[in-house]
Amino acid sequence: MLTYLRNYKYKNYKIKLVIYVLILTIIGILVIGSANEDYQSKQIIGLIIGIVAMVIVSLVDYDFILNFYWIYYGLSIVLLLAVLIFGTTVGGATRWIDVGIRFQPSELCKILLILFFARYLMIYEDEINKPKRLIITIALVAVPLILILREPDLSTTIVTFLIIFTMMFLVGLSSKLIAIFFGVTIPAIGLVILLALRKGQSILSEYQGLRILAWLRPEDYPESSYQQQNSIMAIGSGQFFGKGLYTESVESVKNGNYISEPQTDFIFAVAGEELGFIGTVIIVLLLLAIVIECIVIGRKAKDLSGKLICMGMASFIGYQSFVNICVVTGLMPNTGLPLPFLSYGLTSLVTLFIGMGLVLNVGLQSKKY
Repeated sequence: MLTYLRNYKYKNYKIKLVIYVLILTIIGILVIGSANEDYQSKQIIGLIIGIVAMVIVSLVDYDFILNFYWIYYGLSIVLLLAVLIFGTTVGGATRWIDVGIRFQPSELCKILLILFFARYLMIYEDEINKPKRLIITIALVAVPLILILREPDLSTTIVTFLIIFTMMFLVGLSSKLIAIFFGVTIPAIGLVILLALRKGQSILSEYQGLRILAWLRPEDYPESSYQQQNSIMAIGSGQFFGKGLYTESVESVKNGNYISEPQTDFIFAVAGEELGFIGTVIIVLLLLAIVIECIVIGRKAKDLSGKLICMGMASFIGYQSFVNICVVTGLMPNTGLPLPFLSYGLTSLVTLFIGMGLVLNVGLQSKKY
């Protein structure tokens, strides 16, 4: 381990990335406290654990970490199977395991799968477009995605797929295969939406179909669309400067309990109401800055696996932020997906900090230009 440490260029420790992450997380803690003060102290504990985990991971050579890539894949499958067998069901979905503390394995699995495919795709970079290797790779991607989909958790399935797909694209996946994929999936998505409008459809589960219907025709499904409609109203009511953190205004959508569990998936709505347009723009810019920093560090990585780790984390934060904000603003159907670094959730927060530790480690070993 000491030999690895001597090779580090500590002047390359990306303090900017650390600052962006800490500012965003602190904003999240403040907004969570305003949304539901019972969760604020727990999120602070998550921040402390996350910082410790980030620092430790950033100082362990990622080459050493990637030596166990098959273990990470196997652990992902075991955790996802455990959810289906022993998991806790909330709101019709089984996504959590309760072992004294409740955690969501699919969040941790995103990091584990990024690590696995960072090494796997580097090893088989030259074979990625060969039929045999492509079939094996598709099978490896499909197994965890099917298990996540079975929970059911369509949004996490889609985001996880996009992360891996982006990594495959960066390795050199054939443009013809990409064109075929989008040529099939885009019409398929349209077909699914059309089928969701038909009564008695069996492709989607009842609650998934209802969410799409509530998104397309909110006036016809008020019991299912109220969350998004109230979220849009909350963001709009914040106007330019917001109502202020911890507002006691009786006109507050948050204070009226019009948004259920506002500290989790709909935290952006609370931020919009209390911090206004200025606050939400700052949040979006901080998320964008973190994504850009991951990409910049990845471009300077000493090898392909380091690049893939950084691009995987950039995709993770970018795609998940995009989907969450689109849901909260009514641009997509309602899904249960946290906003990175802001939403309450110890599993999500600590997992993200571990991912940032991996990116920082890649930066410590960046190549010279």
